[in-house]
Amino acid sequence: MEQQHDFDVLIIGSGAAGLSLALKLADHANVGVISKGSLTDGSTYYAQGGIAAVLDPADTLESHVEDTLNAGAGLCDQEIVKFVASKGKESIDWLIELGVPFTPDKDSNPPWHLTREGGHSHRRIIHAADATGKAVESTLETQVRANPDISLYEKHIVIDLITGTKVGLKTNRCVGAYVLDKKHNQVVTFRAKFVVLATGGAGKVYLYTSNPDVSTGDGIAMAARAGCDIANMEFMQFHPTCLYHPEAKSFLVTEAIRGEGGYLLLPNGKRFMDRFDKRAELAPRDIVARAIDHEMKRTGSDSVFLDISHRPASFIKEHFPTVSEKCLEFGFDITKEPIPVVPAAHYMCGGVITDKNGQTSLPGLYAIGETSCTGLHGANRMASNSLLECLVFAQSCHADILSKLSEASLPETLPFWDETQVTNSDEEVVVSHNWDELRRFMWDYVGIVRTTKRLQRAKNRVELLKTEIAEYYGNFRVTNDLIELRNLVQVADLIIESALHRKESRGLHHTLDYPELSDQQPKDTILRSKLNETN
Repeated sequence: MEQQHDFDVLIIGSGAAGLSLALKLADHANVGVISKGSLTDGSTYYAQGGIAAVLDPADTLESHVEDTLNAGAGLCDQEIVKFVASKGKESIDWLIELGVPFTPDKDSNPPWHLTREGGHSHRRIIHAADATGKAVESTLETQVRANPDISLYEKHIVIDLITGTKVGLKTNRCVGAYVLDKKHNQVVTFRAKFVVLATGGAGKVYLYTSNPDVSTGDGIAMAARAGCDIANMEFMQFHPTCLYHPEAKSFLVTEAIRGEGGYLLLPNGKRFMDRFDKRAELAPRDIVARAIDHEMKRTGSDSVFLDISHRPASFIKEHFPTVSEKCLEFGFDITKEPIPVVPAAHYMCGGVITDKNGQTSLPGLYAIGETSCTGLHGANRMASNSLLECLVFAQSCHADILSKLSEASLPETLPFWDETQVTNSDEEVVVSHNWDELRRFMWDYVGIVRTTKRLQRAKNRVELLKTEIAEYYGNFRVTNDLIELRNLVQVADLIIESALHRKESRGLHHTLDYPELSDQQPKDTILRSKLNETN
C-alpha cells in the first residue's frame, strides 16, 4: 500500500547535527527524522576526541580562529570561522544543560578537563573521556525519543530528493524525498516544507576508513543530482592513526593520545615526525598522515607505531578507557607497549555549498554537518571542530527555518514512486563486485598522495561504473546496497573531478605533479550541474 507522510521539516540523518536541529525545532514545527539504521549508527557516536571551544580564561577566540585558519591552508572563510568559534561556549552550555557527562576537573576554571590536539595552540577540547561522540549522541537520542513532537523513521534510506523540476511544479525547490522503508521493503513519499541533509560523510568510498558502514555520501550525492553546487571534494581528510589489525576493521585511535604526549615511532623505535614539521606529533592531520604514508612506503612497513606507554598507567586508563579496552581485545596493552597504526579515510572537508544558515543553492533544501561545505575547514579540518560545526549550524539553521516557516506551505500532492517498469534483481553480485572495485581503486589512485595519471585511471574506471550502475538502477527494484553504491559512485566522481581541477598541493590534496602552492588556482573547486545526473 502506497504511503505519504507530511512534515514542516524533514531531517535526513540522525547524528549530532540532525538530532540537535530536531530538538531545537520540535517546539515550533512538525519534525520528521530519517535514519538509515538506528539513530546511533552514524559517525557522531564513534567520535572520540571531543569538541573544540574557547572555555579556558587563558584561551581566546582569536587564537581558535587563527589555529583554524592555519590548519585550513588558506582556504577557510574567515567570517565563517569567526562565526563558529564565537558560538563555541553557548553550544557547550546547551549540551551541558541536556546532560552530556563531560569529564570534570574540579581544580580548574571552568570545572572541565580540557585537552589539546593537533593544530591547537591551547587546551580547548572538552571531552567525555575518550568517547565524547557516544556521550553526545546518547544524550541527544534520549531527548529525541522522549519528545512527542518528533517522528522517527529508523531503518529508512532516502533514494532521492523530490524537486519542483522533477515533478512539474512552477518553481524549483526541494519539496520532499522518496524513501525506502527497509523493514517493509516499500518506497514511501515524504512531503515537506523544508528538507535538511544531515547525512554525514563519505569515508566508505575508500577501502580503509575510520567511518561506520553508513557513511556513503548519500546527502552529497542526492544534492548533486538535485542541481546543488558542490565544492572542494578533493579534500578528504585521512586520520593519521587507525589501529592496524586484520580484525580491527576501522577503529580510530584518538588524536588526544598525541595531545597528551604520545609519540609516533618507526618499526625500529625511532621518532620521525620532527623531520616533517616543527610541531612533530602535534602537527595538523594532513601533515601527519602524509608523513606516516611516506615512512611506510620508504621502509616498506605495514604500519608505524603510536606509543603513550611512558605516561603512568593510571593516567592512560582514566583518560583513554575506550582505546585501552579495545586494544586489549586485539592483544595490545597501551600502558606497556606501542600499538600499530595506519592512516584511513576519515572526514570529508568538501560537500554541499551552504551559507551560514545551512541554506543550499536549492530553495527549501538545507545541509548541515559533514555533508555541507561552509568554508569552516578549508583544505584541512582542524581536530575537534567537526562536532562544534554540527552544533553551531544546527542552531543557525533552526533560526532560519523558523523565520520562514509561517510563509511556507506543503507542496501539491506528489506522484508516488513508480516501480511498474522494474523487476527484482537476480544478479546482486554486480552490486557487491562494483562496491569492492570502487573502494579499491579510490584507495590506490585517489588516496593520500596523488598523480594526474592515477586520477585519470580512476576517472576512466568511475565512468564505466557509473554507466553500469545507472543501467542496473533503471532495470531493478532499489535495495539499500544499490542506493548506497549509486551514491558512492557519484561521490567518487565528484572527488576525482575536483582533484583533477586542483593543479597544486594544498592541505589534504597532495599531488606529485604539482607539489607547490599556486596563486593561479581558484580558491574553491566548485562543481555545478554539469556533473549532475538526470535520473
